[in-house]
Amino acid sequence: AFLYKEARYINDNKLEEWLSLFTEDCIYWVPCNEDDIDPETHVSIIYDDRTRLEERVWRLQTGLAYGQQPRSKTRHLITNVEVMEEKEEGINVTSNFLLTELRRGIQTVYAGRNEHHLRIEENDFKISLKKVELINNNEYLGNLSFIL
Repeated sequence: AFLYKEARYINDNKLEEWLSLFTEDCIYWVPCNEDDIDPETHVSIIYDDRTRLEERVWRLQTGLAYGQQPRSKTRHLITNVEVMEEKEEGINVTSNFLLTELRRGIQTVYAGRNEHHLRIEENDFKISLKKVELINNNEYLGNLSFIL
């Protein structure tokens, strides 16, 4: 249910609500070329901490993300949800996704796997890590200025 709520916030452009799902020490990561690289020593498509994630949301909301004029319409389909590890402080969950984006009359489909590290804070889950493994992360991707 938490993953579905996150997808709904993105699809409905409720980016403040989406940002509220993340911890203060969060990482939002989209690897490039391989899924299991070290993001500190290799190029990533996106590797944001909380501050950069807040800046990304701010740009999208203020219209300063020119690559999102007009804004993309998206739909996320989440499937194959598995709890991979349970810890006292939370759980690690993987899921597959299919994301359809429509912008300027062009529909693009992205597929991949999400890894969420969910920590319990204030009696609810918060995302401490979101890793988006696109199956085509070593191919030309075009404009990824929307939220995956």
